[in-house]
Amino acid sequence: MAINKKPAAKAAAPQLMAEDITETLREEQVPAKKQTPIKKDEWVIKDRLYELASGKKPLIFTLPTAHSQVKSLLWFDPEVGYQRELRYATNQRSVFVDEQSGQSILGRIVFRNGVLRVAKEQVALQKLLSLYHPAMHTGIITEYQPEAIATNEVDWIEFELEALNLAKSLDIDEVEGILRVEQGSKVLKLSTKELKRDILVFARNFPQKFMQLATDENTQLRNIGIKAVEAGFLALSGDQRTFTYGDGGRKIMTVPFDEHPYSALSAYFKTDEGMEIFKAIQKRLN
Repeated sequence: MAINKKPAAKAAAPQLMAEDITETLREEQVPAKKQTPIKKDEWVIKDRLYELASGKKPLIFTLPTAHSQVKSLLWFDPEVGYQRELRYATNQRSVFVDEQSGQSILGRIVFRNGVLRVAKEQVALQKLLSLYHPAMHTGIITEYQPEAIATNEVDWIEFELEALNLAKSLDIDEVEGILRVEQGSKVLKLSTKELKRDILVFARNFPQKFMQLATDENTQLRNIGIKAVEAGFLALSGDQRTFTYGDGGRKIMTVPFDEHPYSALSAYFKTDEGMEIFKAIQKRLN
């Protein structure tokens, strides 16, 4: 918030301490949950709960309440085209210094155990935290929004259902190809029922990763390549740099430097020459 005059010396100490804590939390914070931004023309008067976005719960965590050399507290107002100074004063209706009058009594913003509850009567403080404070825009704090959380949870559940339905519709070769990425050659020892169980569990627990693998054509091409090597139709050299025919030893391709051999093989299968070899391998595997 903006300041008309410098805060008293004894008020500066908590802000310096808050700066140190803020920097520590910024280094360790995790991505905050998606939430719907609040617009000032859609403001609803209600009690609000604010949390530290990092999920940490320090005993006391304070935010700066006035602009200073130690901590900038400015907000760019697109309506006027310049930055406005912010200041939280308990006896003022506005948090903008240029809208405050008379003597201002600075308030404190203190999170205890990682949360701060602000009553609906404290509109100025709520608007400072929800709309203007840099800590909100830089992801240090977040407003608890149960509606947004419910929306996110519904979206995630629907995504899980989509993944499970796709997993259920896959044929056993496709299932094997996806699970081979996760479990390697272990899939060869699994029965059909075990494969179907594992793919459903994988889709339920990791729907995003499952969807990526299930819709990636390279997943199946890699699986065909691995199965061809396991069956002896193709051979991969000991240094994993060359693929040859298993029976004649004729060279098929050289794996590019720093590339996974089976990723390179799946890319080769898409070429005109590789497509013919791929079709021949498929026939032999079937």
